[in-house]
Amino acid sequence: MHLSTLAQLALTGLMVALLPLSLVWTSADSNKYRKLVWVCAFLTFDLIVFGAFTRLTDSGLGCPDWPGCYGLANPFLAHAEISAAEALLPSGPVTVAKAWIEMIHRYLAMGIGVLITALLLQSCWQWRKQRAAEYSPVLPALLFLAVCVQGAFGAWTVTLKLQPAIVTTHLLLGMGLLALLVWYGGRQDQLIKPVRAVTASPPAMRNIRLLAASSALLLLAQLALGGWTSTNYATLACTDFPLCGGKLVPPMDFEHGFALWRELGKTAAGHYLPFAALTAIHWVHRNFAFVVAVVVGYTCYRAWGHRALHRTARGLAVVLALQLATGVATIFLSFPLALAVLHNAGAALLVVLLTMLNYRAKFQYEIAQKAAASAVFPHATTARHHP
Repeated sequence: MHLSTLAQLALTGLMVALLPLSLVWTSADSNKYRKLVWVCAFLTFDLIVFGAFTRLTDSGLGCPDWPGCYGLANPFLAHAEISAAEALLPSGPVTVAKAWIEMIHRYLAMGIGVLITALLLQSCWQWRKQRAAEYSPVLPALLFLAVCVQGAFGAWTVTLKLQPAIVTTHLLLGMGLLALLVWYGGRQDQLIKPVRAVTASPPAMRNIRLLAASSALLLLAQLALGGWTSTNYATLACTDFPLCGGKLVPPMDFEHGFALWRELGKTAAGHYLPFAALTAIHWVHRNFAFVVAVVVGYTCYRAWGHRALHRTARGLAVVLALQLATGVATIFLSFPLALAVLHNAGAALLVVLLTMLNYRAKFQYEIAQKAAASAVFPHATTARHHP
């Protein structure tokens, strides 16, 4: 790829980042740094949803090279090459519309990369000036590393022709980046606008912390299963509910379905993937969803009564119910695009809310511990007044 094309792509990323940076800079918020963190989180959520749209419209190879499109910076310049590929195979992966969808996804990703780089530079500059905890560069550096790794997997998604293991990892890394940004945003909120402690015993808050952490781990597993289902195009392997193919336990091929390193639609040996393998993928994702729903639902129930956690728990319960509904609806309505994108957006919202719940439960547990310690060990100054 020519240096001029790379320069044009870099300029495009800067231009995409310019609008949110301008909004942050001109906002009335006195803490622009905190505002930038939450803008990055919001745009990362948007990127995940648009990534789902890219995948569900089969636009992942709309431009079959990376980072440009046929070695050029945008589909306008590559219009002749795209049109020729579309004429050869009109229903294939390369069309003008799919090329634009894929490149818009890349442009947005580049813009977020610029914003996170700006976040890191700002934190380093402010840390040198103030040494304030809110500007510690540790998390921004981790975010910068995460977005670089995510970009690498985005490239491999294209160069390895949508290999399911790579695409699923790309999705999980995107969710991980979102969780990191939300955690960092919660930390900034707490440092700038401290939330009053809510009376709770350390054991009670510790139990909620453990439940929230367990819910997060189960959600991670379910996200991996959901990504595996989507990237293997196994969503409609079962077209009825709660049965699958009219059976509670249909014929399934777990060996080929969950062989991780293989081409799309192929077994590890290079043969066509049997339908029973797709059934196994779908069936496991569907049934594990109930395990996640029970644990996350119980976590919401336990957190509901604590004032500092109530709003997050309520939102998490609502999104969980909607997520289950959209999952079932994709089966009965034969996988409409809007519903499938909404299901992916629901998964990202679960990540946001569960991350917030984990952070707030952690903070409240620490406050409860300090309050309990203060009750057990009163201030030593009181003893000085008595000989």
